[in-house]
Amino acid sequence: MTIVMGLAVVTGLAAAVRGTWSPCGLSMLSTVTPLAEAGRGRRWGPTAVWFVAGAVLGGLTLGAVMAGLAAVVGTLGLSTGTALGIATVAALACAASDLDPFGLHLPFHGRQVNERWLDQYRAWVYGGGFGWQIGCGLATYITTAGVYLTILLAALTGEPWLALAIGAGFGLVRGLAIFAGRSITTPDRLLAVHRRFGALRRPARLAMIGVMLAVGVVGATAWAGTTGLVVGGLAAAGIVVVATLSHRNRPVVEADLDAAGASFAR
Repeated sequence: MTIVMGLAVVTGLAAAVRGTWSPCGLSMLSTVTPLAEAGRGRRWGPTAVWFVAGAVLGGLTLGAVMAGLAAVVGTLGLSTGTALGIATVAALACAASDLDPFGLHLPFHGRQVNERWLDQYRAWVYGGGFGWQIGCGLATYITTAGVYLTILLAALTGEPWLALAIGAGFGLVRGLAIFAGRSITTPDRLLAVHRRFGALRRPARLAMIGVMLAVGVVGATAWAGTTGLVVGGLAAAGIVVVATLSHRNRPVVEADLDAAGASFAR
C-alpha cells in the first residue's frame, strides 16, 4: 500500500492548499488580519496561533473519521491492486467533478463560518473555532472534490495512524494559510493581498485538477503497468477534452466558476 499512501499524502496536501481559495479561506484573509484585529482592540499573533491550533484539531477530527474507515478497510484485507484500481477510478472521477462538465459534479455545500462570533466571543474562541471548522474540511465550503478523494485514499491505506496523520497535516496546512495575511496592516495592503490571491484563483483550481488527474494516471500505472499508463492517460485526456467542449456552450463566467460555487450560481 506504499503507493496508495503516497497518493493520499499528495492529494491531502494539495486539497488543503486549494481550500485557501474557498469563500471561507478568503474570508479569513479579510476578517482575521492584523488590521482587523487591531480594530477590535486585539493582537493578531495570539489569534493566529489559536486559529492554527483549531485547524490542526479540526484536521485530527477528520483524521479520526478517516482512521476509522482505514481500520475497516484493514479488516477487509484488500489487495494492493484492488486499492489502486479504486483509487484510479475515484481520482479521475473527482478531477472530472472539479472540471464540472455539463454542470455535473459531486455534491457540495456552501456553509460559511458565523462572522458574528467576531463581536460576541473572545479571540481564542473565534480563532480556534474558525480554525477547527476550516481544518476539518467538511464543515464549511468544499471547494474541490479532492477533499473527498483524500478521505477515500486515506481509508484505502488500511493504516489508521497514517490516516490520522494525513488529517492532521491537512488541518495544519489549512491553518497556516492564515499567515498569508500577516502583512495586512492597512486597507491598501488588504486590497493588494486579495488582488494577488484573485490572480492565483484559476491557477490554483487547475493545479488541483492536475494533481487528481496525475493521481489517476499514477494509480493506473502502478495497477496495470504500461497498459494502465496508456488507458489512464487516455482517460485523463478524454475528461479534459469533454469538459472543455462542454464549457463552449456555457457563459464564460459560469464556465470559470469552481465546482463548489457553480452549484449555487445556478
